[in-house]
Amino acid sequence: MSSQPNITLHTYFRSSCSARVRIALHLKGLTYTPVYIHLLKGEQSSQPYTSLNPSGTVPTITFSPDEEQAVSFVLTQSIAILEYLDEKFPAPEYTPLLPKNPEDRARVRQLCNIIACDVQPLTNLKMLKQVKKFAEDAGMNPDVAGQEWQKKIMTEGFRAYEAVASKTAGKYSVGDDISMADVCLMPAIDAAVRFGVDMDEFESVGRVWRALEEVEAVKKGGWRAQGDTPEDLRA
Repeated sequence: MSSQPNITLHTYFRSSCSARVRIALHLKGLTYTPVYIHLLKGEQSSQPYTSLNPSGTVPTITFSPDEEQAVSFVLTQSIAILEYLDEKFPAPEYTPLLPKNPEDRARVRQLCNIIACDVQPLTNLKMLKQVKKFAEDAGMNPDVAGQEWQKKIMTEGFRAYEAVASKTAGKYSVGDDISMADVCLMPAIDAAVRFGVDMDEFESVGRVWRALEEVEAVKKGGWRAQGDTPEDLRA
């Protein structure tokens, strides 16, 4: 492969958005330097970090010509990063994240948006804190309310994903080649399992899930294999 720029990824081991980008980088065979941002400690809200990423979220990816030169490009928001990686490091030299066929590309993007727009924003750490606060103010158990909220939103999202994937899936979500949809799906499954979603309900998603578990890039990008993953949670 041709030489690549120096890539730095600001990431957190349990961030599903970060995992999407980690998996994509591994799929494309791109090396990167991780910088760990501990979300539970609020490091994403620090002034040095928000000067890089005004949203105060992960992931943030930066590029520079080499280790000796200053950062030349900064990008946030995982879907934008995935699209950029696919355009910057295209097939056939690098594994594509989007199919060639326009209809299939649209289906991949549709599935990505089910996860990235309908599920993740409503179940991320910021939202979960708000749900727990509202529950506590209403005299409810915040932990129980938070768990129920996560399960409800995730289950609804996976039902929508399943309805589409049941018509488009081969080995993976759209046909037999791994795509950006799968890159978004796998971290979402990890989160759903964590919050007790019954994944047996989703036949097509389950089949794709089993196939993705065998992909080396998925294993390397997964939350259990990161440098900031606590020892007791490692695979």
